[in-house]
Amino acid sequence: MIKAYTAANLQDAHILLGLLQGQGIEARILNANAQGGLGEIPFASTYPELWLVHERDRGRARSVFEAFERPAAGTRPTRCTGCGEDNPAGFEICWNCGAPTGSG
Repeated sequence: MIKAYTAANLQDAHILLGLLQGQGIEARILNANAQGGLGEIPFASTYPELWLVHERDRGRARSVFEAFERPAAGTRPTRCTGCGEDNPAGFEICWNCGAPTGSG
C-alpha cells in the first residue's frame, strides 16, 4: 500500500474513498479514529489518510484528488455594482447595501 492523500477531515476522506472506488481504485482510510487522540498525540498524526492498495493507481488517484480540490463553478464572490462590496457566491442581494448583485 502507498499513502496517497491526507484529508482535512473524515468526511472528505470518505467522499474521496467513494470517488476512488467509483473509478475502480482500491483504497483504504487510515487514522479514521485518530482524532480521539487529540491532546495525547501530535495533531498532524490525527488527519485521515487515504492509502492506495496498488501503486499503479497513483496517477488516476491524483486526478481524482485534483478534481476534488478544484473550486466548483460559481463559487467565486460577486462584487456588488452598487457599493463595490464582495458578496459570497449565491447571494442575490448585497449583504452591505441591499442592492441586487446580479448573481441570481
